[in-house]
Amino acid sequence: MPADDARIASPAAGAAKAPPAKFGKGFLFDAWYYAALSREVKIGKLARYEILGEPVLVSRGRDGKVFAIRDVCPHRAAPLSAGKLTQEADGRASVECPYHGWRFGSDGVCASIPSLTGDQGLEVSRIRVRRYPVAESQGMVFVWISGDPRFDGEPPEPPPSFPGVVGGDAKIVDSMIFETHMDHAVVGLMDPTHAPYVHEAWWARSSKRQSEKTKVFAPSPEGFVMRRHGRSKANRLYDILGGAPEIEITFRLPGYRWEHIVVGKRQVLALTCLTPLTETSTRISQLIWSDHPVMMFRALIAPFAREFLRQDGRMVNLQNEGLKYDPALIWIDDADTQAKWYQQLKREWTASRNEGRPFVNPVKETTLKWRS
Repeated sequence: MPADDARIASPAAGAAKAPPAKFGKGFLFDAWYYAALSREVKIGKLARYEILGEPVLVSRGRDGKVFAIRDVCPHRAAPLSAGKLTQEADGRASVECPYHGWRFGSDGVCASIPSLTGDQGLEVSRIRVRRYPVAESQGMVFVWISGDPRFDGEPPEPPPSFPGVVGGDAKIVDSMIFETHMDHAVVGLMDPTHAPYVHEAWWARSSKRQSEKTKVFAPSPEGFVMRRHGRSKANRLYDILGGAPEIEITFRLPGYRWEHIVVGKRQVLALTCLTPLTETSTRISQLIWSDHPVMMFRALIAPFAREFLRQDGRMVNLQNEGLKYDPALIWIDDADTQAKWYQQLKREWTASRNEGRPFVNPVKETTLKWRS
């Protein structure tokens, strides 16, 4: 797909237009959000997730197909995920509410109300819970959240696909909840100058050994990419890969950042998926795939990746001490240009969907410089 490819927005009929959200407020709708690894969604298991403030039940029917519905029974509001997976006479998967046994199919339509007698003519199929489009791709489960809760079609585009998903299942998996809005989590992870201070360690960076960086950026589908470049000598973790690693770093709305490393014929993909839970909490999922022999020692590598994420988490908690006063934030060139692009991308995303027109990437190819 070309880097400046425009995707067609398809708002549901009658959907209210969303106003542009202030930084640190609101969500992006009509998008695919990461929910789980495919291997975590097992047949018969009812898993509850919160995505954009919505309770979402994700499960897999006995036919192996994944489905997602709103995790609130419309009868007495009990979580459907506390019930059990059942199967209708025609073989369709359904979920039985633990409170009164109401059953809802994977399409959200009510299949049965056990308390009804034979002469009571309630048309149960008129009762339904919201169905969320769901898709599996590259061993991951994505849920589409529309801005219109009445949306019952299929998304106009497939879930995102990432280069470097090699070597079978993800080799290193970690997650953490940042107690902050999605916006702050995103710009914190893409910030190129915090590493010598937040991630200072013998194996990573040092605030005393900073140098000037020059990187070329270009637009990519619904985001931007730092073009492929050689490794940073300041980060000794690259030493374990040997050879001459070449790195490309990409960001894509609504919240995906990945580092694709090529070392000869071997690859490493470090993917970070950001899933907003509420206005003040965001789940950060870090997934690493590789066919590099170094992954035989992943049990030794994983603690470093885990600590790296937790260093960011501790800084988020510290940052919250200042954010509670709602201060004006200062963004400077070139170090904060990626954060500025993120805000421009969000505004264009909302505008294109409100206006029913193609998304036009506001990012232009440019060279950025900073010290880190």
